[in-house]
Amino acid sequence: MNIGRSTVWASVRHWAIPVAVAALLVVTAAAGDHPATGIGAAAYALLAVSGLVLAVARRAPVLALIVTGLCAVGYQAAGFDIAAVAYLFAVYAAVRAGRRVIAAAASLAMIAALPLAALASGVQDTGDAFTQGRNALELAWLIAAAAAGEALRQAERRADEAERSREAAARRRADEERLHIARELHDSLTHQISVIKVQAEVAVHLSRKAGAPVPEALLAIQSASREASRELRATLEALRDDDTRPPRGIGDIPELVERARALGLDATLSIDGEPYTVPEALGRTAYRIVQEALTNTARHGAATSATVGIGYRPDLVAVTVDDDGEAAPGGPPVPGIGLLGMRERVTALGGSLHARPRDDGGFRVEADLPVDRAA
Repeated sequence: MNIGRSTVWASVRHWAIPVAVAALLVVTAAAGDHPATGIGAAAYALLAVSGLVLAVARRAPVLALIVTGLCAVGYQAAGFDIAAVAYLFAVYAAVRAGRRVIAAAASLAMIAALPLAALASGVQDTGDAFTQGRNALELAWLIAAAAAGEALRQAERRADEAERSREAAARRRADEERLHIARELHDSLTHQISVIKVQAEVAVHLSRKAGAPVPEALLAIQSASREASRELRATLEALRDDDTRPPRGIGDIPELVERARALGLDATLSIDGEPYTVPEALGRTAYRIVQEALTNTARHGAATSATVGIGYRPDLVAVTVDDDGEAAPGGPPVPGIGLLGMRERVTALGGSLHARPRDDGGFRVEADLPVDRAA
């Protein structure tokens, strides 16, 4: 309803000035007892057209300038001694659009043509003092219309430059904030993850050297610390805009499934439809959804198996992750940080995300990622 009202109001504003100018010219002609038959009827039509054509002055200022000028010459020649008000609006619109040379040339032609049209009509003698004074007044109005159009054009240009400056400043602040976040992440996380990684590798090495079996938990810590270190490094490089390697995408999901299987989860991958190249943002989002879902399954779900599904549709890619964990049917999921992050990623692409317990037990994450919005 609000959209409909806005459209109607915009249409009313668009036609307000053209209709008002046309009505003013026609009413002025009628008040001067001009006949409405024969040549007079044609002159009334020219008056109306010269006002209504202003509706296209913003989109086609040169066309409006030519039409209003010809109409003014036409009704002057028909004996309608009425000021070319519509032409003044057209001059204003042309100068505002940057067509100053064309507006000046057309105005010079009008200054010469209007007295000749009035002379041809036989209504006035172009040499009398009244006519000369009126011509000077019309010239002043032309100059005023051109000056107003130029002033508004300069104001709009300065506004555009100010907007570009604000956008550049916003981008600069965003770059500075990204660098600040990168430094904070590096200082707070990189060292700790590196320590965990080194200690896990040393423990694995010592166990193997002593001939003792390496605990699965220790191998999992070693693998997870390596992946966390790689992911953190990629994140820091992306924040600094110097990541020269391709980002993780939908083609890396099989590796995620293999890694989950190596950690003891019976994970499988199924692909439905003919795979095709997807936009980078969509591929990255699909990868992160599967990564977060499998991580939640391993950490919190007490699940023994998980199934990852990738469905290629003509207009979207469907991503599903099902597990057989302890989630109770009918119970709403707790919106943790991981789930919120998934939802934000999907929403940014204009897609939809559903995360809920399954009716037969376990948990399901389902996302529909539209291809056109991601592109």
